[in-house]
Amino acid sequence: MTTLTPDRPAVTGPDSTLPAPRPVTDPGGRGRRRDDGWRELVDAVRESGQYPTRAEAESVTRVVLSALGGHVVGDERVDLARALPEEAARVVASQVPATRVLTAAEFVDSVARRVEGATPATARWDVSSVLSVLPALVGDALVTRVLAQLPPGYALLFGRAELTPVG
Repeated sequence: MTTLTPDRPAVTGPDSTLPAPRPVTDPGGRGRRRDDGWRELVDAVRESGQYPTRAEAESVTRVVLSALGGHVVGDERVDLARALPEEAARVVASQVPATRVLTAAEFVDSVARRVEGATPATARWDVSSVLSVLPALVGDALVTRVLAQLPPGYALLFGRAELTPVG
C-alpha cells in the first residue's frame, strides 16, 4: 500500500504566501494527481489577484488563458500548451487563432468584455493576475519567446519591465 503525502506544507495563516506553481513534469509518476498542476495554477492566481474565492480565480484564469490562446501561434503555442497543466493546456489550445493581433490595451479590453461587470481597470488586474504567475510555471525563456510574438505592451501584463532600445 502506498501512502500519499503532500509535497509541501499547508499554508497556515493570512500572512503566508503560496509558492509559485511548479510544472507537472511527471504526472502520476510520484503519486501526484494530474490535476494538481491546474489547482496550483488557480491557487497562485487566487493569491496573486487576491480573489475571495477559488471559483472566481478559476473563472478569471480560464478567461485570460483562452484570450491568450488566440494570440500565441506556432511553436510557442505548442510549447506553452506542453508546459502548462493539462486543463490549462486545453484552454489555450482550444482557441482559434485570432485574425488580428491586438495591442495590450485591446487584449485587456477583450478580456473585460468576457468578464461580467468588468471594467478596463479590473480586467487589467485580472490579466496581470494570471499572466504574472506564468513565468514561474512555464519558464522565463518561453515567456520571452511568447512576448516576442506579441506587440509592445504585453510584458507589463506578465509582470516584466518593458525595455525599449535607445535609438
